[in-house]
Amino acid sequence: MTIIPSPSYSITIRVEIENRIGKFSLIANAISLSGGDLGAIDIVRVEKGKVVRDITVNARDERHEKELVASIRDIDGVKVLRVMDRTFSAHEGGKIEIHNKVPIKDREDLSKVYTPGVARICNDIRENKEHAYRYTIKGNSVAILTDGTAVLGLGDIGPEAAMPVMEGKAMIFKEFAGIDAFPIALRTKDPEEIINTVKNISPAFGGINLEDISAPRCFEIETRLRRELDIPVIHDDQHGTAVVVLAALINAARLLKRDIRKFRVVIAGAGAAGSATARMLLYFGIKDIIVCDRNGAVYKGRRQDMNPYKRMLAKITNPRKFRGSISDAMKGADVFIGLSVPNIITPDDIRKMSKEPVVFALANPDPEIAPEEALPVVRVLATGRSDYPNQINNMLSFPGIFRGLLDARAKGVNEEVKLAAATAIAHILKDDELHEDYIIPSGFDRRVVAAVAHAVAEAAKRTGLAGR
Repeated sequence: MTIIPSPSYSITIRVEIENRIGKFSLIANAISLSGGDLGAIDIVRVEKGKVVRDITVNARDERHEKELVASIRDIDGVKVLRVMDRTFSAHEGGKIEIHNKVPIKDREDLSKVYTPGVARICNDIRENKEHAYRYTIKGNSVAILTDGTAVLGLGDIGPEAAMPVMEGKAMIFKEFAGIDAFPIALRTKDPEEIINTVKNISPAFGGINLEDISAPRCFEIETRLRRELDIPVIHDDQHGTAVVVLAALINAARLLKRDIRKFRVVIAGAGAAGSATARMLLYFGIKDIIVCDRNGAVYKGRRQDMNPYKRMLAKITNPRKFRGSISDAMKGADVFIGLSVPNIITPDDIRKMSKEPVVFALANPDPEIAPEEALPVVRVLATGRSDYPNQINNMLSFPGIFRGLLDARAKGVNEEVKLAAATAIAHILKDDELHEDYIIPSGFDRRVVAAVAHAVAEAAKRTGLAGR
């Protein structure tokens, strides 16, 4: 698989260049020949006979960054003064901070926001706890909580190392939904300790977003917290993914003019995302779903590598009781949804599918099949990457879902809420807009959060979840 330069590996190289005609063209040529993607070029200062410039370049990875710098150092009359990693710079000091909504300029301000005036608000909330939604941050706050055991494609990297991801998520909550989200990383993997901690901090929040907690522990943690708390609890790795996958599949069916409920679906991955996606599709009415793990199809009665959650999944999926590998399961299937690991299917596997195969290869950063290999043999391809069309990104779901739940002061979350979110995302696109490369709106489409929030709030009210 060819990896193209990415903003994730973006560096700014400060160089001192002899002020001679054609010298900069040598730098640009060296970057091009080394496979770099040349970006902004800025003059820092001009000295006698020299020019100092900042040159921004996208690379493929850290090794490629060093190769690019070395290619510039080899040019006569050019001196590399400094190399700045722009991704690390963006994280310097953390990516989020708190701002006051009410100014404190004098004693009068202080007496209202703090002692003695604040005591009146405390007493009011003591008499009516629901007023915490009105007079504190609770009505617009979400805790993003992790134990750092299943972070992106990195795995169990610990709570400290998980924090940059949690901060990034908090940024998305604020930027797209106006929600104040707080990253909380726990130094424990014990489900009971996690459950008790979340319960103990819950009074300050209107919702809980569980994030990057490994399966199967995540199932028990979410189930218990949903049962024992009176605010929405969502494990986004499960349900955020499932919602966006369903939205994309709704639109793939619209594009192909097919009945989505008659699709034959194969899901690779029986973990958090795979299990939740299977359940979501079943709830929507798709009946023929086979879930596979590294040992092949999950089926009722299978003994190898099973746990209580896979056994439950086996009871509700695989109606034809298929036994075999992922490759065998794909024969005649209409849809393949990969929520597992890289490079587990081939173009030949896709050729064995039905006439117009739909492939969602969502493993990140490297999908189940290289997009370049899949594109010639699929009708519709989606990935989890931003550098290909049809990115299946949880960013499309969680800001709007929590915005709607907070607006409704919801006491929980149910399948109707998630279904409403998926349908809202799908129908951002009109029938005449749908295309093989455009079955899902962009995460930057500002219509998405508003549409999802409205649909979710209405579903919460309709199903008795709303506290307003």
